[in-house]
Amino acid sequence: MDAIALKLQSVLENINLTALNEMQLASLAAAKSGSDILLQAPTGSGKTLAFLLPTFLKIEVSQKTTQALIIVPSRELAQQIESVWKSLRSGLKVTCCYGGHKREIEENSLTEAPALIIGTAGRLADHIRRGNIQTNNIKTLIVDEFDKTLELGFVAEMEEIISALPNINQRILTSATQNVEVPAFVGLQQPEILHYEAEEKEEGFGLALQVLHTEEKDKLQPLFQLLCQLGARPTIIFCNHRDAVERVSNALYERGIFNEYYHGAMEQQERDAALCKFRNGSTYFLVTTDLAARGLDIAHLRYIIHYHLPNDEAAFIHRNGRTARMDKSGTAILLLGPDEKVPSYLQEDSYKTIALQGSTKLPERPDWLTLYISAGKKNKINKGDIMGFLAQKGGLKKEDIGLIEVKDFFSFVAVRNANAPTALKAIANEKLKGKKVKINIAQ
Repeated sequence: MDAIALKLQSVLENINLTALNEMQLASLAAAKSGSDILLQAPTGSGKTLAFLLPTFLKIEVSQKTTQALIIVPSRELAQQIESVWKSLRSGLKVTCCYGGHKREIEENSLTEAPALIIGTAGRLADHIRRGNIQTNNIKTLIVDEFDKTLELGFVAEMEEIISALPNINQRILTSATQNVEVPAFVGLQQPEILHYEAEEKEEGFGLALQVLHTEEKDKLQPLFQLLCQLGARPTIIFCNHRDAVERVSNALYERGIFNEYYHGAMEQQERDAALCKFRNGSTYFLVTTDLAARGLDIAHLRYIIHYHLPNDEAAFIHRNGRTARMDKSGTAILLLGPDEKVPSYLQEDSYKTIALQGSTKLPERPDWLTLYISAGKKNKINKGDIMGFLAQKGGLKKEDIGLIEVKDFFSFVAVRNANAPTALKAIANEKLKGKKVKINIAQ
């Protein structure tokens, strides 16, 4: 077995993966040949590994320079890719750059050049202008969800970034949608096009499409009834505008359905808290804009509800891509008012029409509650520290502590609702690793 095969085997063992899928193998082969790559595959198919593994294999450990750059449309996608990279345990430094994050923190991290930089176009362009990123040794450029990056209006920033990369020898562009024009400034040279359709899944798995018609122009009451009917299952509710997200969320809350909302105008800590509560089971319902349609990997997401019709088929695909990932099943439901029709891109035999059953029994409340801790990675706090603290000082058993997420300057941890009051009282005056920190219920 040659050195590259050994490296690949090692990182696959780190993520408990015994074999790569067809798309990932094709991407590795194309990358090895040196070709530019245009990768089109459905969400949840393993695209992230399909570009991270070739990137890892190409980086020369002996060179203490930045050798690869990944541009993404959102901070959440940047964070997710960073998380996957770290799970490989490659030993290679990575830095994540995005808006809503202190630039000074990123500047400090960039002082010692990371092997890989992941970031949003606006923040990356800013760092390049300031001379914080040395671009001469960057050989690999990846633009993940490139269609969305262009759609969000980052063409100027993208052109600025790419023009500052004089020595790129391989470009990898990925998307879940087809037929997106690639601007000339990207510099693709006879790319190898890897196109993969969603795989047919066994009966009982995959995505089911449903349509619910209502005669009410204001769809809040039908949505409330639908959620009562679906019960306490992880569900994302998509709206087209930020004000609608908050209006829908507040209306559901007033009707007794606990939920979180999420959109781009929120502060970073608020966004992190909302997503964490949804991921860790502290809430079953997330009301959001299309910001959540890409880059979020939520385990066991059961339902997607289109409260507002998506703007186009691509948006519909990306919204639905949050569920029925890999070998899981999921259902997407279009909630249509009296003046709305099923989109023309949906064939009549591709969906099932459903009706409300009349029940307004509220979904059960979650078993988990999220605590906020005012310390994180930059305070030398890790998941083990938090687990040990809650067990030793808070009297919690391992099974009473759920998902722990450690950010730069704060952390979130799920604890069982029944045990939260006692634990909070027990740790009220205790120190975490010798430091006094604020611990309360995450808002």
